[in-house]
Formats: sequence, structure tokens, C-alpha cells
Amino acid sequence: MFRHFPQPDIHPHAQHAAEAALSAAKQGKFWQMHDCLFQNQGAHGLGYLVEYAVTLGLEVNQFLQDIARDVHIERVQQDVDSGIKSGVSKTPTFFINGVRYDGEFEGAALSAEIAKQIEQL
Repeated sequence: MFRHFPQPDIHPHAQHAAEAALSAAKQGKFWQMHDCLFQNQGAHGLGYLVEYAVTLGLEVNQFLQDIARDVHIERVQQDVDSGIKSGVSKTPTFFINGVRYDGEFEGAALSAEIAKQIEQL
């Protein structure tokens, strides 16, 4: 499950980026927008978000209405509140079988922990 945890003090456009991903999800393209945002970190101003929406073939007027009307702001805030309650303070944060993983994020260590958790099932 993916949850949003924008950190506007670090990334000024993080809130709108999270909302853009949810607007894209409404049109069936969450992961495509997620990947686009991740590949273009630092370029999340409204103009860039519209450019990404066009590139992904989203209905741009609907996308802009969602952003302008803060349609997804409550959902993003719910994710933030849930994250804080779960002990999230930064991103990325991974949970494996409901337990926060605080180890290294490089592939081998994370993969080993996932394998360990699977064995315990």
C-alpha cells in the first residue's frame, strides 16, 4: 500500500505533487504519475505537473480542477496523520508485515528482511 507523506519544508511542491498523483489515480494512472514525479524530483511546480498530465494522456481539465479545488487534500492529510501515528518522520519509510523497517534501503538488506518476514509467515 502506498501512502503520501509530503514534506513541504524539504520539498515546497510536495503537497501538490501528492494531489497530482491522486488525481492521476482517478484516471487510472497513479503509478505512471508516481514514476514521473520520482524521475523528475525538484520539478513539481504546477506547470510541470500539467506537463506530466499531458504526457501521460490525462484529461487535463479534470486534472486541473482536482488540483484547484483541493479535491484530494483530505486524503493526503489522512495519509500524513496515519503516518505520524505509525511513527513515520521521513520518506521513504517501509513497513513489512505491519512493522516499521528501519534498516538500510539498498536492495540486498531490504530484500533479506522481506525474505525473513516471509519465512516467518
